[in-house]
Amino acid sequence: MATQAASPEKFIYRTSPTATEAFEGWLKEHGQELPKHTHPWDVSRSDIYVEDRWQPIFAEMRAKEPVNYVPESPYGPYWNIASSKAIQHVEALPELYSSSWQYGGITITEPPKDVTEEQLAERRLPMFIAMDRPEHTGQRRTVAPAFTPGEIEKMAEEVRARTAATLDSLPFGEQFDWVDKVSVELTTGMLAILFGFPWEDRRLLTFWSDWAGDVELSFARELNDTRWEIFQEMAQYFKTLWIDRMGKPPSRDLISMMIHSDAMNQMSPQEFMGNLILLIVGGNDTTRNTMSGIIHALHSFPDQRALYEADPSVIPNAVQEIIRFQTPLAHMRRTATADAELFGHQIKKGDKLILWYISANRDEEVFTDPDKVILNRENARRHLSFGYGIHRCVGARLAELQLKILMEEMHKRRMRVNVTGKVERVRANFVHGFRKMEVTLEKF
Repeated sequence: MATQAASPEKFIYRTSPTATEAFEGWLKEHGQELPKHTHPWDVSRSDIYVEDRWQPIFAEMRAKEPVNYVPESPYGPYWNIASSKAIQHVEALPELYSSSWQYGGITITEPPKDVTEEQLAERRLPMFIAMDRPEHTGQRRTVAPAFTPGEIEKMAEEVRARTAATLDSLPFGEQFDWVDKVSVELTTGMLAILFGFPWEDRRLLTFWSDWAGDVELSFARELNDTRWEIFQEMAQYFKTLWIDRMGKPPSRDLISMMIHSDAMNQMSPQEFMGNLILLIVGGNDTTRNTMSGIIHALHSFPDQRALYEADPSVIPNAVQEIIRFQTPLAHMRRTATADAELFGHQIKKGDKLILWYISANRDEEVFTDPDKVILNRENARRHLSFGYGIHRCVGARLAELQLKILMEEMHKRRMRVNVTGKVERVRANFVHGFRKMEVTLEKF
């Protein structure tokens, strides 16, 4: 990498407060300062996700106008793209509908209005998911070898052993938080293995992931500054790992792959930070929230839990169905690079388009009874949770493997997980998942 790193002894990194704790604390004092959402189809509001009442709003959109314009929101004007067909159309035209950080990147958020040009330049974080071709191609190819079928197969034994050990540590008949004890533990451990990250510090990956994925923090000016400081601490930690591995033979971890790649070994500090955030959020939040989604879905649809318990052969398809139903990332953004017509609507150069995967995965034109979990649904694989086209999730196979093994190992132990206590969802319009889920185990 182009920058030099300090030794680990010369910097400190924080482990608290969590992004959720910080934002909830800010809301208590400044909640009245939050901008208002006045448009009925402004689905950028986080309350509909934390309260799990987003479904009818998107259903109305899909029925009346699946491509529609919101002229005013706290994130500025944007187009809602709510149907599966329209999202795939946009994703299939990556030159016309750009993902590049230079136009705004991949989330609905915008920089704070009072940020200086110097700060804006410093805090732009290029990452390969927020790049167009050819830069996107070279950087994606660098990390892709970590996720080939062969590499995934090599990881399967270790994933299974870690999953088994985690499940065997859980108490029966005693309430605990599934998110913390299982979902976070398994996904953070997997990330630590992928990065070759020090095992004793692995929970830092979760801490950084949450600060990166909570786009609502942009409304809290001081927390936005804290977030940037935490990103710098994250980058500093990773730089020490980078320096340590320079000059060493290539290995299977992602940092080594970057070091030995012409496309990524001369990244700027911002690019390095951006790609770390991409890999951490992509490898952590998505799988972790689907692991929690599995439990909530089986609990909410007892007939489908009975099917799973009676017939474990449904597990591979069940994984796809629950990924569809959960949709761990609610949206992706694209920006028009030229004027265009989109299903009868005139898109202007510079317009922001929000691709609502969470809506496409409930599209009645694709999925029968889309608001139900149907573990043997024939076309469950048509979900868009991993995106579509050149930006489809590079780690999709690894996510599927982890989820499949979790369901297999639960079944092997005849483990039924009942939701018996508090369920807290993520307050966000980007990451869609659970902060807490109190459960109790029994045998089936």
